[in-house]
Amino acid sequence: MNEPMKRLIFLIICVLLSAGISAAQSYDELFAGEEALALRSAADSLSALGSEEALAAFVSRRLESSGLDVLGSADFRSFGIKSEDGDTLTCHNVIAWIPGYGKSLHDNYIVVSTNLSQSSATAISLFLSLAEKLATNKVLLQRSVLFAAFGGASHASAGSWYFLNRAFEESSRIDAFVHLDLFDNPNKAFYAYTASNADMNKIISAVSSSLQPALPVLTAREPAESDFRSFFGKEIPGVFFTTAEPLKKYHGGIDPLEYEELSRQCEYIYNFCVTLSGTAKPSFWPAQEKPAAVVSFDDCDTKPSFLGRTNPSFFLANWVYVYLRYPKYASENGIQGKVQVEFVIDEKGHVGQVTVVKGVHPSLDEEAIRVIEASPDWKPGLIAGKAVRTKLSVYVDFVLEKKKNKNKR
Repeated sequence: MNEPMKRLIFLIICVLLSAGISAAQSYDELFAGEEALALRSAADSLSALGSEEALAAFVSRRLESSGLDVLGSADFRSFGIKSEDGDTLTCHNVIAWIPGYGKSLHDNYIVVSTNLSQSSATAISLFLSLAEKLATNKVLLQRSVLFAAFGGASHASAGSWYFLNRAFEESSRIDAFVHLDLFDNPNKAFYAYTASNADMNKIISAVSSSLQPALPVLTAREPAESDFRSFFGKEIPGVFFTTAEPLKKYHGGIDPLEYEELSRQCEYIYNFCVTLSGTAKPSFWPAQEKPAAVVSFDDCDTKPSFLGRTNPSFFLANWVYVYLRYPKYASENGIQGKVQVEFVIDEKGHVGQVTVVKGVHPSLDEEAIRVIEASPDWKPGLIAGKAVRTKLSVYVDFVLEKKKNKNKR
């Protein structure tokens, strides 16, 4: 073979190899891009829907098309909430499930949840993508997985409360939950809020120790008022995945370029759910950490006192209303009302477990929680001379000042 022919063959081989490498790279890029585009498309569609009912219908259709069994009874689909003016507001839940394949665990559940609201459009798109991934690979699941899109987000997380306390009769068989919300800034951070639960932290650490496309930061602070609290009220351990910085809330969607990172975070959460489905049941309270029983404020022989006074109104007047800051959004939109807040004063007088029992609006609810969580220590309550953990409930009243009529003489 002469020299020119050798050079020609060598050139052809180089061109073919180069084309093959480029094709492989293009395929990988195209695959990642398709998933990001699917997430973006779903988020855009959800953002365009104007009501909770429309969001519920969209989510239900997508879950069914992904092969999940959507539970269709009226108890799961809708529920009513009494408004302050006496009208009944209809809210919607969407519940679907994937059966587990473990011989001893298939009758137990993991709940994966999100909120049915326009501000949660990105999180819902991730929720739907995760459902599709798990349904496609359902043989890997030991426990059954319930996918729950909860309504009533602006009414103190009424959807999750209704599901756990009224609609779902097997809530005692829920071993753990995964909540998804506030995924508006995937390139800035990726958080896993576990409330410092030792068992959930171990599972997160185990998954993160393997090769993963994204890694969450463990944090002990909750980003915002959410359905997370309803599960904690039932002492069900879980994790809240989010991109919101602790104590901050984001709205308004994300830059399209960031959907690539969102797809990687979805893959991590998928791997976490598969692992969680087959692990030993996580404990809400490790034996050595379970606190003593909580008694009501009125059952104490000596009631807890704040700066020497046992009357809760003194605490409100001399702490809560002194440091309360009316949220700008609520002020600008004329939102006011009474937020019922429950909290525990432990044996050392520390204030904790601050939760909203009856909310008005997330902005007001979060401000009431913020001020009470920052409370100085109390003098603990006593029974038979022994300090006890005491539960107290108060109403934090948000009232807008009436604007004076400038034309009045």
